[in-house]
Amino acid sequence: MLVQNVVLVLHVIIAVSLVALVLLQQGKGADAGAAFGAGASGTVFGSKGSSSFLTRTTGVLATLFFITSLTLFVLATETKTVSSVVDQVQSQQKIETQPEVPVSDVPVSDVPASSTAKPQPTQPSTSDVPAAD
Repeated sequence: MLVQNVVLVLHVIIAVSLVALVLLQQGKGADAGAAFGAGASGTVFGSKGSSSFLTRTTGVLATLFFITSLTLFVLATETKTVSSVVDQVQSQQKIETQPEVPVSDVPVSDVPASSTAKPQPTQPSTSDVPAAD
């Protein structure tokens, strides 16, 4: 679990860095001004500018992103022996079922029926309106 968390944090850092590097890069149309001597030789990255450095770094980060994605996939799909708590309890305990008592063996109650009980109608009502009590 610790390995998965470390790889996940690394994955997020790489993803954010990758997005930042892609946004820092200039489009293809920006090279036209540099072709006519727009001061690219005085940059920090040299006369070629930052394009080769950023492109190379983006490729490395994209490769690392791909590797961490596959690693997270493998770590997430490992077979886990731990299942739900209910499954564990059911596997540890043997469920014993009691035999059903036949209806004829049920003792009859000597208590008389309640006199306040309403008699049930013998004919079903055909009306959709419920009867008033």
